[in-house]
Amino acid sequence: MHIGLIGGIGPAATHLYHRALSERHAESGIPLELTIAHADVRELARNHVNGDAEKQARIFAGLVERLKAAGAAAAAITSMGGHFCVTELEALSPLPIVNAIPAVDAAIRQRSLRIVGILGTRVVMATGLYGGIVSAAVVRPDGAALAEVHENYVEMATTGRVTSAQRRVFFEAGRRLCGDQGAEVVLLGGTDLFLAFEGHDCGFPVLDCAEVHVEAIYRTWSAKA
Repeated sequence: MHIGLIGGIGPAATHLYHRALSERHAESGIPLELTIAHADVRELARNHVNGDAEKQARIFAGLVERLKAAGAAAAAITSMGGHFCVTELEALSPLPIVNAIPAVDAAIRQRSLRIVGILGTRVVMATGLYGGIVSAAVVRPDGAALAEVHENYVEMATTGRVTSAQRRVFFEAGRRLCGDQGAEVVLLGGTDLFLAFEGHDCGFPVLDCAEVHVEAIYRTWSAKA
């Protein structure tokens, strides 16, 4: 099955999805059919902050039209922040959308987790991935810490690079979620967070929403291959 990705939001996350899907397909021995349509991360950030889900869904729907024209049979948004308009996009999309949110909730349920922490954008954290996490209680950074995580995440996602100072912000926030607020695992609720966590010992268990989403995309492909 030909997979379509809405990428560029941000560039590092797009690379992660491409790399992870390529690895899974290499293991299967079947060539990867993939097209990526580039979205504007700054435009997404503005619409996200303004809560303009309909506007962003229309933008994404136009990109999905391009993916369909290229031969894609299903599409996915390579951003947890971009999922703020996924319901609106599903209503407009000319292709099925592989939605990350139910996949993440299913992964939490499969692990029998009771309390999960979350890191990502302000809205992702405040809403518990847009209210989609129902299998466990969700805790998030408090007050100034939430704003600090959001600001550092948005800067990292926009540039596609992480600094040591940004990594410290994420790691300290995660340690507090587990140590002070009882989280059994911390959701990496931003698809660019692998930049900070990959190859580093953060000192607490994590569940990467991007990896969960990639696996859901791959399962969709393998079921229809």
